[in-house]
Amino acid sequence: MNTYTAIKQRLDSCKNPLFFFHDDTDGLCSFLQLYKYKKEGHWVIVKARPKIDEQFLRKVEEYDPDTIFVLDVAEIDQEFIDKAKRPIVWIDHHEPVDRDSIIYCNPRLFSPSQNIPTTLLCYNVLKDEPIAEEILWIAMVGSVADWHMPEWKNDFCSRYSTLLDRNVTRPEVALFDQPMGKLARILNFLTKGAMKDVKKSILAFLKIKEPSELLESTTETGAFLMRRYSLIAKEYDALWKEVQKAKTKDQLLLFTYTENRTSFTGEAATEAIYRYPEKIVFICREKSGEMRCSLRSATKQILPVLKKALVGIQGYGGGHEYACGVGIKKEDFARFVENLKEQLK
Repeated sequence: MNTYTAIKQRLDSCKNPLFFFHDDTDGLCSFLQLYKYKKEGHWVIVKARPKIDEQFLRKVEEYDPDTIFVLDVAEIDQEFIDKAKRPIVWIDHHEPVDRDSIIYCNPRLFSPSQNIPTTLLCYNVLKDEPIAEEILWIAMVGSVADWHMPEWKNDFCSRYSTLLDRNVTRPEVALFDQPMGKLARILNFLTKGAMKDVKKSILAFLKIKEPSELLESTTETGAFLMRRYSLIAKEYDALWKEVQKAKTKDQLLLFTYTENRTSFTGEAATEAIYRYPEKIVFICREKSGEMRCSLRSATKQILPVLKKALVGIQGYGGGHEYACGVGIKKEDFARFVENLKEQLK
């Protein structure tokens, strides 16, 4: 039995699933696909550092699930697995780790360079089901948002020709220079703000069947989501103008901002590395005595650079070869930046 089959069987057999998913486009699109298929269960958004530890056991006690699905979350503590005492399915594409007593779907276990977004892994579980037609565009949006172009791109273009030019092969071009990129931005921005508003938005999005409902506001639900998106987009656009002004002749594009503003760290870093591929991009937001950052590169593998720069620093970091998340204690931030510059020489 392959891993996709095992996941599908677990999804079909459970009655009260609990979904944990990362609060970015890949995590949200992963959840939306599985929930649209299952149509039942509870869900929890994993914000800040994407890690499932013992603090999440209270959600297990609250919802009493018969199966737990963890989507696009980089870490799960073995203590959580042991104490949850429930079947756990972990679908992810970050650095592989060894964990006992779970179903673990991570293509990098077999090929370290095979970085397939969690969105696409979830679609692969459901691609032979009738729901696959409805979730096709969600699978494409989540994949492209994580800079991956699915092999079935032409099928998508045949159905949604106004969203993506068939001649576009690079996912970053689709994300920033094609109409479908707006869908990715809408989904991402709907995870921003107060949790009550985020939950309301996700519940509304579960009713959306076609992208035109959003882009053209053809339904009341789509119009509601677009009104909320427009307000958040104004905040991002203002921040993006400041990021552009921070660009200098230095190799490192460093931009910091404070917690009294909405967090757009990952979004700004991703756009900056597309617009300025010659740079190493480091976007940081101060939050509760910590600098929470996104580190990006278009050409240089920065994961090993990050690990060396963290030596002797109060902080953590990890992710992918060219895109990492970082958390540094504020008092160590200046020293970390110097370490990072030294490692980049």
